[in-house]
Amino acid sequence: MEPLTNRQKKILSLIIHEHIATAEPVGSSRLVKKFSVDLSSATVRNEMAALTEAGLLRQPHTSAGRVPTEEGYRYFVRQLMHETSLPPTIRATINHQFSQMNSDMKKWMRLAASVLAHHTNSASIITAPQASHPVFKHLELIATHGCQVLGILVIEGGEIHQQIFQMEEPISQEDLSVMAGKFGQIFSRKNVKDTLAFQPPLSVSEEKIFYWVSREMARNGQILTGEIILNGLTNVLAEPEFSDSEEARRTLKMLEERSLLQELLAETILPEAIGGVQVLIGGEGNWDDLRQCSVILSKYGIPGLASGMLGILGPVRMSYGYSISLVRHLSGLLSDFVNEQW
Repeated sequence: MEPLTNRQKKILSLIIHEHIATAEPVGSSRLVKKFSVDLSSATVRNEMAALTEAGLLRQPHTSAGRVPTEEGYRYFVRQLMHETSLPPTIRATINHQFSQMNSDMKKWMRLAASVLAHHTNSASIITAPQASHPVFKHLELIATHGCQVLGILVIEGGEIHQQIFQMEEPISQEDLSVMAGKFGQIFSRKNVKDTLAFQPPLSVSEEKIFYWVSREMARNGQILTGEIILNGLTNVLAEPEFSDSEEARRTLKMLEERSLLQELLAETILPEAIGGVQVLIGGEGNWDDLRQCSVILSKYGIPGLASGMLGILGPVRMSYGYSISLVRHLSGLLSDFVNEQW
């Protein structure tokens, strides 16, 4: 794409602001009259045609005005949008709400979800903070049938993993209990890094258990666990973009299927992004179910110790500056809370 001129950048910004406010196509005449643009309607139309050719605008109907494309929104967020902060009155109100809460993490999460949904008119997503490095808590080995053994691994925080093993020969329950106790002594209070670095002398049967424990702990450190709080889904479904039941179904599927939501959050947010904000517009080509949506996410917590995620999901036509500043502010509040609790 050819670099945009300053005039094209201004027209694109005005069209996006107007479309966010009205959800309607924006024509050149309305742009000139409402924003007192010092250009003729014909000149604005020519620039709008150039922006359409560049893939930043589209024309829903032949006689209609223009609306931004997903690429147009991405250009706006990354190139044209100025850093914004919450209005002092809203910031003070939100801070006061949280100052009234006791030290209950779930209540803080629910309040954060409610505040995000209410102030952005979007669906909010909050995940509970979890340890950055999973820690081994307990291992149980149970003789089931013949050479089969049931392994039950408990990770600090309550996450439970189970696996059936086919051993070379039957092992008595007494020997399995001794084996489980051995692993308990070796790995007690150790995180996944310590576990993977450990190379003890093990029997063939013990090696199977060892590599399973190591794999499950590594996997646990890469996925989201614990509670996920959603709020404001009706806000999204009430938007004009979701009057089509198929688009509404796609959005519901993404939010209601925990595995899909976990995958989205895990793949979208950067591991070191605590306090930063990331924006996913129109699925970014990877999430077809989100082609009508934008997601704004931030991590909160303590780097290297414990963290969770919070953010919003709404139509691509959203107020990005305000929403980003709100997500960033709440991320800071929850980070402070986690720091106090931990």
